Amino acid sequence: MKKIAALLFTIMLLTACSETTTNDYTFSGDSEYWEAEYLYKGTEKWGEKDEKKTYSNEDSYKFVLKYKGSLEELSSLQKLEYSYETISSSGKSTEEFTEPPSTLTFSSSGSSEGGAKVSEDEVIIVNVKWDDFEESFELHNNSK
Repeated sequence: MKKIAALLFTIMLLTACSETTTNDYTFSGDSEYWEAEYLYKGTEKWGEKDEKKTYSNEDSYKFVLKYKGSLEELSSLQKLEYSYETISSSGKSTEEFTEPPSTLTFSSSGSSEGGAKVSEDEVIIVNVKWDDFEESFELHNNSK
């Protein structure tokens, strides 16, 4: 019984000294020809070590861009450039095609430790250029 009580006390002590927050947001939006999602997952940890407050964070994201039309409409596509920008970071991708694309969906992803986090109220700006066309639109958090 004493071992169980000691174990419970230790668990309570460790829990009291640390706090973890998980952020799981889905930003989405669209334009006339394109729609996009930015999926963000982040974990923040606060604790105490050697009587000092500690903080760490890690996150991951996935950006997905989808053409609203048909593959046939993209059959002459030679170059696709897209970018997205949050308050703290941005991403850009360029694809050149020697043959017609085989998909309507294009994506990129990444992760970091200790980097800037994405806030739930952010507006993410997306720019898409394909051949002689260009569109810009905003992504908003649907998870709020």
